[in-house]
Amino acid sequence: MNSMDTPKKNIAIEIFGWYGAIGLLSAYALSSFGVFSPEGVWYQILNVTAALGIVFVSFYKKAYQPGTLNIVWAAIGLVALAKALL
Repeated sequence: MNSMDTPKKNIAIEIFGWYGAIGLLSAYALSSFGVFSPEGVWYQILNVTAALGIVFVSFYKKAYQPGTLNIVWAAIGLVALAKALL
């Protein structure tokens, strides 16, 4: 363990990762059951922030495939969010 790896930092990283997983599943479920519109701002915000949570924990743990996938997912969400806001 290096000086950068403190228990509090590890807990924060895990929280970001779990937020990402729960957020993406929630966005999908809320959209599937008609609570959120897939074109809606809140759906896109949840998708983008959740994807970034998975990016953060994935790259920290050197799991580059899910990190890369979620960079693309977040980019798509940002474009859709911009479209929803304009």
